Amino acid sequence: MGMLPLASLFIEPAKILFLNNAINHGILTPLGIQQAEEMGKSMFFLLEANPGPGFGVLLAYWFVGKGMSKASAPGAMIIHVLGGIHEIYFPYILMKPTLLLAVIAGGMSGVLTLTILGGGLIAPASPGSIFAVLAMTPKGAFLANIADFLVATAVSFVVASIFVKASADSDASLEDAQAELASRKAASKGQSVAGETKVAGKDLKNIVYACDAGMGSSALGAAALRKKLRKAGYNDISVTNAAIGRIPKEAQLVVSHEKLAERALEDSPQAEHIWVKDFTQNNVYEIVLERLQSAGAETSAPAESEQVKAGVLNKENVLLGLKSESKEDAIRRAGELLVKGGYVKEPYVEGMLARERDITTYIGKGIAIPHGENAVKEQILKTGIVVLQYPEGVKFGEGTAHFVVGIAGKDNDHLAILANIASTMEECSDERLEELYKTGDLQAVYDMFTKG
Repeated sequence: MGMLPLASLFIEPAKILFLNNAINHGILTPLGIQQAEEMGKSMFFLLEANPGPGFGVLLAYWFVGKGMSKASAPGAMIIHVLGGIHEIYFPYILMKPTLLLAVIAGGMSGVLTLTILGGGLIAPASPGSIFAVLAMTPKGAFLANIADFLVATAVSFVVASIFVKASADSDASLEDAQAELASRKAASKGQSVAGETKVAGKDLKNIVYACDAGMGSSALGAAALRKKLRKAGYNDISVTNAAIGRIPKEAQLVVSHEKLAERALEDSPQAEHIWVKDFTQNNVYEIVLERLQSAGAETSAPAESEQVKAGVLNKENVLLGLKSESKEDAIRRAGELLVKGGYVKEPYVEGMLARERDITTYIGKGIAIPHGENAVKEQILKTGIVVLQYPEGVKFGEGTAHFVVGIAGKDNDHLAILANIASTMEECSDERLEELYKTGDLQAVYDMFTKG
C-alpha cells in the first residue's frame, strides 16, 4: 500500500521493550528472504537493523547532554554503530521516553529514503552494525542504503536534540535507567529482578562489591564499608570484593558500578543489587545501616583496624613532586614502577591502560587508583602499591588527581591500604588534603597510606 514507513511507529518502541530480535528475526527476516529470492534484495532487512535512529539519539546526548550521559555517549556510539549492539542506546531512551519520537521519526525518514531510492539488502545484517549493512548491500544499492543511515541519523539527531537540551538540567539518573534496563532483561530471561526483594537487616551477613577486575575500585568500596560497619560494631557482616564472573553464590547484597549492572545481575541473580556511579562517594552505608538498625541487628565492640602487611608499600615506591603529565603517562609510570618492584610482569601495564579506557579509576578527592583489568590478573606476581604525587595534578576525565596510586592486588593484602585511603578521603579536611598534595615530607605521605 506504499505505507511501509509507518512500520517504524511499531518497530522503534518495540525495540526498547527488547522485542528487537523477535521482530527482526521472527517477522522481518522471513519476509525479507522471500522478497530477496524474487527481487534480489529486500528493504525488510533494514527496517529494524538500521543503526541510524539510535545513533542520532546518542549524538544528541554527546552534543547537548550533560553529566554521565554526555560522557558515556561516545563509547556507546562505537558499540552501537560499529559493533551492532543496539541495546546499548536503550537506557538513553528510558531516561527520556519522549525520545521515542526521535527514533520513530528517524526510522520513518530512513524507510522513506529506502523506498524512494530503491535500497535493500540481500540477506539479514546481523549484528546490525554499519559494516554488516554494507557487507549485505548488493551492487547498485550502496547510495540508497548509506542515505538511509545518514537521513535516519540526521532526523533522529535533530528531534532528540530538542528534547535532550530542553531537559538537560533535570535529567533522570542514568543509574536508574540502566537499572530498569537490567531489570527488563532479567525479567525476559526469567531471572529475579534486582532489588525486588530486599534482604532483611537481621539476615544480612554477606555483602560483595563487584567490578571488572575485583581489585581496585570494588576493593576500595568494600574496605570503606567494612571499616564503617566495624566501627559501628557490626563485626559479623562479611564485606568482600570480587570480579564480576566470580561473585560468590552466597552473596546477599551486591554493589557494582552502573556500567556493569547487567553483567553483575547475570552473575548473581539470587542477590539484591545496588548500582552506583562511584564506589566510595555513595549512600550504600546509610542504606545498610538504616536496614540493620530498623531490624535491631546486634552489635559488639568495634573491631581493630586492619594492619598493612610489610612490603605492600615501600618508601622507595612513593615518588613526590612529579611534574604534571597526561593520565596515560602517569598510569604507565605507575605500572613501570610496579614492574621494577617485582610486583607484576610487563603486560600488566597495558592492562592498567585498558582498564582506564573502560571505566575511569579516579575516585574523587584528588586520588586515582589505576589497576589492571581482569584479563591481566595472572600477570600479578605479588601484592604491591606505588604512590605518585603530582602537586599540580593530572587530568582524569572530569577530575584532577594529585595522588596516582598504582595497585597490583593478589589475595587481599592490599585491602588495609585501600581502607586507609577511604578513611583519609572521608575524614581529612580539604585543607589537610591540599597540604598532602604538595608536601615534600615523605613520611607524612607514607603514613597517610599505611596508617590512615
